[in-house]
Amino acid sequence: MSAFLGEVFGTMILILLGDGVVGGVLLKNSKAENAGWLVITMAWGLAVTMGVYAVGGISGAHLNPAVTLAFASTGAFPWSDVLPYITAQMIGAFIGAILVWLHYTPHWSVTDDKDAKLAVFCTAPAIRSTWSNLLSEIIGTFILIGGLLFIGVNQFTEGLQPLVVGALVLIIGLSLGGTTGYAINPARDLAPRVAHFLLPIKGKRDSDWSYAPIPIIGPLFGGVLGAVVHQWLFEEKTSLLLWLMLAGFLLVVGLAFREAVQKNT
Repeated sequence: MSAFLGEVFGTMILILLGDGVVGGVLLKNSKAENAGWLVITMAWGLAVTMGVYAVGGISGAHLNPAVTLAFASTGAFPWSDVLPYITAQMIGAFIGAILVWLHYTPHWSVTDDKDAKLAVFCTAPAIRSTWSNLLSEIIGTFILIGGLLFIGVNQFTEGLQPLVVGALVLIIGLSLGGTTGYAINPARDLAPRVAHFLLPIKGKRDSDWSYAPIPIIGPLFGGVLGAVVHQWLFEEKTSLLLWLMLAGFLLVVGLAFREAVQKNT
């Protein structure tokens, strides 16, 4: 299997199992209905683990454009492979979303909640607040990339590392996911959102395109920020990109605070 197909297959597994648990919890008459946030976050962590086990030895199991871009930004991944990897991740995520739709075929028509149907495919904020939502996605992905880099410098018993990566995603979901649903992966959000838009789902709502840029921009920005900050703190390397990313982060923080103050006055 080529690296391209590896990313397609691994990301398909990630979305099939990740969006699949959301469908089980939210769709009517599922045996997992109302199982709750803990079940969703645990399953997403294990979905990442399974994706890494499947294709880690083939493509490195990025499964996430934020990971690919972050590694390329520090020279750890060739820029020539960035577009093919991201394309493969989007294709895999789209296929995974379609499989989730097929798997829950009888449940769409008995589910009246249009927001729940959309939530099976993509994220939405608990409180809609543009800059705060963007900041949440930046912070979550910053921790994801930093954590991956921390994990990478440690030695584990053979076969254990994917479980540790899954645990990282689990703790991000439990600790930081309550604000936006922790996309932390543009492919995880955008490709299934497109699937929701295209699929003939009975009684569905619009695909919330006004929110869609946040789970794309936030993870990409946060991923690169995590990579260059890690390089700065642990390898003592600085670059213009580092200072630009830090300036951008402070700008988002300032705008998020201003937004919060305006909404509470």
